[in-house]
Formats: sequence, C-alpha cells, structure tokens
Amino acid sequence: MNYYPFHIGDYASHTRGLTIFEDLAYRRLLDEYYLHERALNECSTSVARQIGMREHQDAVDFVLKSFFELTTDGWINRRADQEISKFHSKQDAASKAGRASAERRLNGGSTSVERSSTNQNQEPEPEPSSSSKKNRARPVEKPIEVSDGVWLSFLQVRKAKKAAVTDLAILGIKRECVKAGISLEDALTICCERGWASFKAEWMTDKRKSSAGGESFYERDQRLKRQEAAKWGGAGSSGDFMTIDEEAQNVPAIESH
Repeated sequence: MNYYPFHIGDYASHTRGLTIFEDLAYRRLLDEYYLHERALNECSTSVARQIGMREHQDAVDFVLKSFFELTTDGWINRRADQEISKFHSKQDAASKAGRASAERRLNGGSTSVERSSTNQNQEPEPEPSSSSKKNRARPVEKPIEVSDGVWLSFLQVRKAKKAAVTDLAILGIKRECVKAGISLEDALTICCERGWASFKAEWMTDKRKSSAGGESFYERDQRLKRQEAAKWGGAGSSGDFMTIDEEAQNVPAIESH
C-alpha cells in the first residue's frame, strides 16, 4: 500500500526517547513494511542495508527489537498489520460496490449497496443546511376566495400543461384579475373551461370585442395579413377585394391562448 495513517500524538509518545538515527530508522522501517506489506528480513544487517542505513546498524537493530516482533517469517509490526488489513477490506468493499453498480445499470434493477471509498482521506459529504431544507419546493396553499372544486380543476390543467403552480404564478393571475375586473374564482373557472394554464386580462378584452361585433387583436392581425397578400399577388383587381366591414363579418371569433 502507498498510504498509511500517521498519528502524530501516538508516535511522539512512543518514540520520545529515541535518538535522531533511531527515529529515522523507525520511520524508514515503517515505510518499508507498509510498501511491501510483508515481514522484514530476520537479519538486521540485511534490513539496515535495505533501508539505506548500513552505517547505523545498531540503531536499526535497537528499533527492530523495541517496536517489531521476530517470528518465523521475520520481523512483524502488529499495529501495521491491522492498518494493512483495514486497507484491503475497504478495497474489497469498493470493488463489490463498483460491480454491483455496473450490474444495476446493465439490468435496470436496484441493488442496495453502500458507497465506499478507497481513499481514507476523503471528506464525508456535508449534510444539507437548514436554509437549503427551507428552500425546497412546497405545495401552494389554496387561496381562501377559491372553492375546492375550481382549485382542484385548475391544478389538473396546470399539471396537463406541465406548468408548476407557484406563489408567483398565482400572484400574477390575481394582478390580471384586477385589470379585468373579475374575481380570482371567476378567472380560474374560465381557465378550467378553456384549458388555459394562466390568465390575462387582455384575453377577456379580445373576447368582449368579438362578442360585441368588433375586432380582436388576432382578427385584426389576420385581416391585415390577407390584405397584404392580396395586394402583392392575390385577386388581381381592386373589385375582388372586400371592404373592411364585410371581411370583419366573415372572420370567425378565434381564441388563441
């Protein structure tokens, strides 16, 4: 393994009496042990040569006898063995999680596997703050002046139009109700009847004009377009044009919202 935890307090309390070369030998012995993940050679002379401290074999020999244990396999350090075992356990867990995730993506199923990391220094994901929890979307309360039936129908219309019902949207509709001179209940009723996701005062103005025999914005726009088309390549003579009043009578009242 190329990484191991180093607890400064523990190390200092156990090595306070070492000389400079003994301390250096201990650090190099630990690096060698963790790097190769195996016991050190039982011959202290070979070990001193392996860590580049042949001229300080006595310091190496002292550290081995003080902090390592001689077994049939060589010099071992039980604390280091525990850390190495933890490292491999995390590696195995991460590997299983990766395979399960790949299998879940391929099969489209759901496998419950805890995420794990091979990096022991990785910071845990922060918990969501209380302010972010407060900012989560919440359902808009029904205005008191609107009946339950109209409100539920309006929610269904908004849902069909894939438009979220927000406080800002309701506020805008209320503002248009004031312009049109009708109540919020009436406005939402009209929206439900005509399949509108929102409400504009000018839509009611267009409707009233059309009902009174006048001309809505849409009708006027369509009439001007037909006149322009006839002028540049239409009927061919001025006698083929209808008057504005005649044409307005033939144009049906079209609502487009």
